Amino acid sequence: MQTRTLGDSGVEVSEVGFGAWVIGTDWWGDRSEEQAVEMVQHAIDRGITYFDTGDVYGHGRSEELLGRALAEHRDEVTLSTKVGYDFYNNPQAGHGELPKRLDPEWLRTAVERSLDRLGVDHVEFLQIHNANVAEVTDDLVAELEAMREEGLVDALGWALGPSIGWLAEGDRAVELDFDAVQTVFNVFEQVPGRHFLDTIEEEDADTSLVARVPHSSGLLNEQVRPDTELGEGDHRGHRPDEWYETGWEKLETLRFLERDGERTMGQAAIQWLLGHDAVAAVTPTFRTADDIDEWAAAPSTPALSDEEMARVEELYRTNFGVDRDDGMDALRSSVGGDDLAGTGMQSAGD
Repeated sequence: MQTRTLGDSGVEVSEVGFGAWVIGTDWWGDRSEEQAVEMVQHAIDRGITYFDTGDVYGHGRSEELLGRALAEHRDEVTLSTKVGYDFYNNPQAGHGELPKRLDPEWLRTAVERSLDRLGVDHVEFLQIHNANVAEVTDDLVAELEAMREEGLVDALGWALGPSIGWLAEGDRAVELDFDAVQTVFNVFEQVPGRHFLDTIEEEDADTSLVARVPHSSGLLNEQVRPDTELGEGDHRGHRPDEWYETGWEKLETLRFLERDGERTMGQAAIQWLLGHDAVAAVTPTFRTADDIDEWAAAPSTPALSDEEMARVEELYRTNFGVDRDDGMDALRSSVGGDDLAGTGMQSAGD
């Protein structure tokens, strides 16, 4: 496993990270606490050193379990958490969004509580969670920097929501010289990732990207097909049926990426992301030990060639030859697509 650096922070992350939203919640399937801890330890055995969680996952439970699993490996890993939701005073309603709170005093309180649950005195990487641009005031930024100066955190990031707001948010993070922006980014969903790659290059910024949902909720790792029956509460069920139906058609156009068995489609999806220099880490949604084995090995498979990258680019530009609606437009933006239209971006490509 190779590592990359978040911005110019000096904080190193493994190219494949572990998204700990799968533990402490039932959004990606039920597992016992012992099973959750075993998954984390198995990831360490496979070379993963970057672990990404958030205080809202399981209302602190993910942090508690992650802290327990990493207690004997603290010096070997890079730990990240996210803050910004007030789950302490509000019950969770399904997968609905909780009220956010991002005033400086609350933010510090939230960070201190996260550190306590994780059983650590600092985290290498702190992210504000799904914040809208208007919520990130100068006072909030000053508080974040103060916590960095105090050694509570080493690197700062902004984790973006897929349907909560992302365009102005990600651009603002680059403008503020945040070390990283975390966003949905994969072969099928290249907006907003492509936009931020361009912004980083145009601004000659040091900001990195952390790519989540690299397998497009199960399509690019072939774990979800149009006829798959998702269990009750499975987070992937928020996508419309049309997404999986059109996605399976698109997937068939990418079979060349498997390159005669040298890499799986799931590994190729990760390698495509790592083919972009600004991408520091990819955080797949691990559900089993087999997932960890396969995707942690992705960086050791052949990197995509220039020709393969160009072919994916051309397929994306033509929507992979599919001319039907995928049913996702309403979920791509918090303002009905007006933010995309204002930049000339389209939902299926640029």
